[in-house]
Amino acid sequence: MTPELQQAIKLLQLSTLDLQQEIQEALESNMMLEIAEADRDGQDDSSEVSSEDNVDQISSAGSETVIPDELPIDITWEDVYNNVQVAMARPAQEARDYENQYSTSENLRDHLLWQLEMAPFSEQDHAIALSIIDSINEDGYLLSSGDDIHQGLLNQLENLTREDVVAVLHRVQNFDPVGVAALDLSDCLRLQLLSLPAMTPHREEALHLVTEHLDLLASHDQGKLLRCLRISEQKLKAVIALIRSLDPKPGSGLQNLDSGYVIPDVYVVKIKGKWQVELNPEIAPKLRINPFYSGMIKRADKSRDNTCMRDHLQEARWFIKSLHSRNDTLLRVARCIVEQQQGFLEHGPVAMRPLVLRDVAEQLDLHESTISRVTTQKFMHTPNGIYEFKYFFSSHVSTASGGECSATAIRAFIKELVGSEDPAKPLSDSKISLLLKEKGINVARRTIAKYREAMHIAPSSQRKRVL
Repeated sequence: MTPELQQAIKLLQLSTLDLQQEIQEALESNMMLEIAEADRDGQDDSSEVSSEDNVDQISSAGSETVIPDELPIDITWEDVYNNVQVAMARPAQEARDYENQYSTSENLRDHLLWQLEMAPFSEQDHAIALSIIDSINEDGYLLSSGDDIHQGLLNQLENLTREDVVAVLHRVQNFDPVGVAALDLSDCLRLQLLSLPAMTPHREEALHLVTEHLDLLASHDQGKLLRCLRISEQKLKAVIALIRSLDPKPGSGLQNLDSGYVIPDVYVVKIKGKWQVELNPEIAPKLRINPFYSGMIKRADKSRDNTCMRDHLQEARWFIKSLHSRNDTLLRVARCIVEQQQGFLEHGPVAMRPLVLRDVAEQLDLHESTISRVTTQKFMHTPNGIYEFKYFFSSHVSTASGGECSATAIRAFIKELVGSEDPAKPLSDSKISLLLKEKGINVARRTIAKYREAMHIAPSSQRKRVL
């Protein structure tokens, strides 16, 4: 493949964020590229200026038209050519990542350490608390027992007793979020219940349940719970409702996760009854050939500087052409997908049609590998949400009428059936298979189980709720 074709393929498979970075690198490395300004004399700034016809001319208004052979001794180049933008070199250590400069994300450990520094701890207690915080996992649970922490600190702190560790642990357990540094689930729920006002209804019964009979609650054994707690069925439901309002993973809300920002490549809107697809104008700046530098190229000049500028000009033209080709292919594929999946846009996932790469490739007269590149990490903004292009592609299952139903639609049907089932009598995989057959969709029980597990839906035995 030629370097130009390789560049076109590379731009085609880049995500929006990667493309913006690639464009920025091209702007920094190629003097002939610049961002077009739409308000310049009402002209289309993306049009290229031919340097062959204007050998020594500068196209920008108000500039000198003839390059002098020499400059006066007491002036500089910038005094004559005021419109030249000089890129000032900056030391690497001064470069700043402005995108992350004001990031305020923090994880659970940072949050606990901040509270530790704000609390009045002695030097010994501070060391103990730091060891405890280091033993807390992302969910907020203590991975090491008090004995283990005590043994680990004996070599660092003299005259340390286990009671000292337990006392500091109780103080850390009062940190935010409530329930942090718990030994297990029972301890976590107990700490959260103790933090509630003493007058909270059913607080004492809930404390008794989570500390003594949590295993019965997990097995949904209503009869034994009623006998052990000696309360009415109505009161038991209120106690369980209070427990369910607690957070079993208090630290999960403070996990330091890198935000995955998604910028849609295309927008899909319905105008006058028809679905329209348009490129997102903000995904990439509009580029053009810099008229100042292109005007400095001389046709018959074989000097090193002139040859370098010619090479930059050719590279810039190829880059702009590759960008146009990428956008055109992206728009064609998006419109083809929308044409095939209008049912999804109208009625949601249950109306998703089966679609494979070959279908789009044949319709657009493109290779399947090209469709695969276009649909990877490209996103479509629809009235139903933002979806990756690949979401609209799925295998098919035969229907009783001889038609086809997509795997995405089957997953939507399963989710809908499970969401509306009776919690006391959840639907088994076999029952879901029978219900789908009534809709004319022939799906085996094993396939139902596979789709259910892929959607992280528990089996019927675990979904049963009698309380």
